[in-house]
Amino acid sequence: MESSDLENITGWARGSFEDLRSARVFLTGGTGFFGKWLLSSLLYANRKFSLGAEVILLTRDSEGFLKNAPWFAEDPALKFHLGDVRWFEFPNEKCTHVIHAATSTIDTDQPFQWLDTIVSGTRRTLEFARNVGARRFLFLSSGAVYGEQPEACEALPEEYMGAPNPLEIHSVYGEGKRMAEHLCCLYHAQFGLQTTIARCFAFVGPGLPLDAHFAIGNFIRDALYADHIQVRGDGSPFRSYLYAADATAWLWTLLTKGVSGHAYNVGSGQALSIAELAQRVSDVLSPGKPVKILGKTILGAKRSRYVPNVQRAWVEFGLDVWTNIETALRKTRDWNQSHPKAVVPRSLVRSSKTFIVDVDGVVASPTQNMDYSQAQPLRANIEAINRLYDAGHKIQMFTARGTMTGIDWRAITERQFQDWGLKYHSLHFGKLAGDYYIDDRMLSMETLHVLASELV
Repeated sequence: MESSDLENITGWARGSFEDLRSARVFLTGGTGFFGKWLLSSLLYANRKFSLGAEVILLTRDSEGFLKNAPWFAEDPALKFHLGDVRWFEFPNEKCTHVIHAATSTIDTDQPFQWLDTIVSGTRRTLEFARNVGARRFLFLSSGAVYGEQPEACEALPEEYMGAPNPLEIHSVYGEGKRMAEHLCCLYHAQFGLQTTIARCFAFVGPGLPLDAHFAIGNFIRDALYADHIQVRGDGSPFRSYLYAADATAWLWTLLTKGVSGHAYNVGSGQALSIAELAQRVSDVLSPGKPVKILGKTILGAKRSRYVPNVQRAWVEFGLDVWTNIETALRKTRDWNQSHPKAVVPRSLVRSSKTFIVDVDGVVASPTQNMDYSQAQPLRANIEAINRLYDAGHKIQMFTARGTMTGIDWRAITERQFQDWGLKYHSLHFGKLAGDYYIDDRMLSMETLHVLASELV
């Protein structure tokens, strides 16, 4: 993170960092968007103010984390604890504060696992906090717990009692967060654990994926690399965006000062329509670049809103939107230009290309004991590959199934592809089984989705 952002965070949340003197913070989700901001800012404050604090980061892959962020390896205040948030072994060290920030907001093809990660992961982390006698517990929830925002409600207050529709599959994230919030309530009531809930809305800043389902990230990517900024819908939904540095200061404040058993909206109350946002991105980052709105407005149709009322945070703690949207956009652009991972210009592929695609971990879920008959489809990846196929690219599937055991998996694999609707030209066996593959033409999963969405 930029030093100017870290300086701002330590200024806005100075009192909270003072509350963390000699603290030991246990952090889940430290490899995610918020996690990296929280980790960076605490370690920075720790050095600046000589806090004597320590951080224990729960992760399944410390080597992978340090590979992507090697600067963290140099800080002696950071320790890693290996494990899955759903069933990790409790570390031996006592922890004074716990921040539970795990769970991706990215859509998943495995809703049961997603729900289990949210609910079981929260239960496990709460139990750890109770076990070690932690003084404070902060849970990063979501505005998704409110369900669909009524059109007449300009900004959702914490008292709003709406909820996601439990009969819709896409409600899994919001319903999971609601259950996790209730677990926090139970641990507060039954065991006296000081739990505070941060209901997070929409954000922008360094580290935000530009190729995921976040509209503002997609627009920034287009401003940087495309010939126009594309709005896939009609541009009518309303959203608001808080800069990541501001949000980080809010979260540290809520950890140390939030009222136990209470929830606080975290976000900006300054609403923009998606069309207005796209134009603002164009004006700030690429003046003159056209905005193309693909959808057509239906007369009388309901306009979606996802905007929080943040008066509670302002009244109780003076938390504010310190960084305006124009500055937030510029900072996010500058960071992405210096960290261009997986950002692919639309003009990269103009003619038909051949893609060699692995099977397990790409279109099929990993399985135990190499029993590939139990594999489940990874539908988002399959959809991306199908779009490449439909655009005229050649898809050749390549797999190590049977390489080590000698079992012939062709019939089962072909039937899986047929059942899953995968489009491909040929299937090849005989790939060597290995832990890692190094190749000068290797593409990441992130890049696959960028290619599928922008080059087709």
